[in-house]
Amino acid sequence: KNLIQLVESNHSNKTLPQLQVGDTVRLGVSITEGNKERIQATEGVIISKSNCGINLTITIRRVLQGIGIERVYLLHSPKLKSIEILRKSKIRRAKLYYLRTRSGKATRLQQRFN
Repeated sequence: KNLIQLVESNHSNKTLPQLQVGDTVRLGVSITEGNKERIQATEGVIISKSNCGINLTITIRRVLQGIGIERVYLLHSPKLKSIEILRKSKIRRAKLYYLRTRSGKATRLQQRFN
């Protein structure tokens, strides 16, 4: 068990903010095109979070041109360059999968100020 923690501590990202389900975030993801590398910003609502040590993942959902897009990001990945929390929301569930069936104003979440 200590050996696993030792290996994970070498690869973990120490500068992670406190992310919760319902937060609207902007992620800077490193993308390699040919021999050039650039950082692409992705924005969306966290609809689920999986806590498992170094395998910590979040699922981001956003609607782009009328189509819902969900993507899973590994938070300790070296390809993830920046995480910025834009907005926090009041929610009462661990997973927001019900947002998949809703569209338009029904997908709004009540903002939390604290």
